[in-house]
Parts: sequence; structure tokens; C-alpha cells
Amino acid sequence: MTLVRSWAAGILVLVVTEYIQIRAVYDNAVGPEGVGSFGAALVFVHIPNLLCVVLATWAAARVHPDPWRRVPGRHVAAACAVPAAGQLLTVSLRPELANVSSLALWMSTGVLLAGCSMGLLLDKWWEGREA
Repeated sequence: MTLVRSWAAGILVLVVTEYIQIRAVYDNAVGPEGVGSFGAALVFVHIPNLLCVVLATWAAARVHPDPWRRVPGRHVAAACAVPAAGQLLTVSLRPELANVSSLALWMSTGVLLAGCSMGLLLDKWWEGREA
């Protein structure tokens, strides 16, 4: 049940932050034609996605209770499962991203790994502040 609670928090934060990102960034800055350059993709797609993954990972990690958060494997699974599932969902719904030579696949995978790492580090930092 502790994993489900963490995953629910992660899903809620990921959905809300992605919705805000779509409404604030994609609709206003990117538009239906997409981005024109690597720099624009980085600024308008990947960095906002990184923020969404960090916040979702952090929320899921914060909700994960003791004593289970002291078990590294369970804590990583509780914190990072939702962003990883979101990545798998995105790749399955957009087959053009599933190509191994696709830069978008590697960038989004890098964002996933960096976001999960940063979210877990933020959780550790926050936990140290409370002690």
C-alpha cells in the first residue's frame, strides 16, 4: 500500500505539472508546428519536462513512509516508477520516438534519468533539513 500511495502522489504531481506545461509553454511558445531548433527544443520541451519529472519524483519520495524509505530499492521504485511509466507511455504512443537513433528518445531518456536523480537528491536534502 505504501508504494501505491507514493505512486498516486507522483501521478497527481506529474499530471498537474505536465498540464501546466502544455498550457503555459506548448500552447503559447511552441505551437502545432513544433520547435525549430535544438536550443528551442531544450528550452521549451526538455527543461520544462525535467522540472515536471523532478517534482513528481520528489512528491512520490516524500510520501513514501518509514521504514520503507530506508530500503534503497523500494525507495527508488516508489519515487521513480511514475516518471519511468510516463516515459514508456510516451514512447508507446509516439512510435517515431521508439527509434534508437532518434535524438528525441535520448534527450527524453536523459531528462528522465536526470529528473529522477535530482528528485531523489532533493528528497535527501529535504530529509536532512528536517532532522
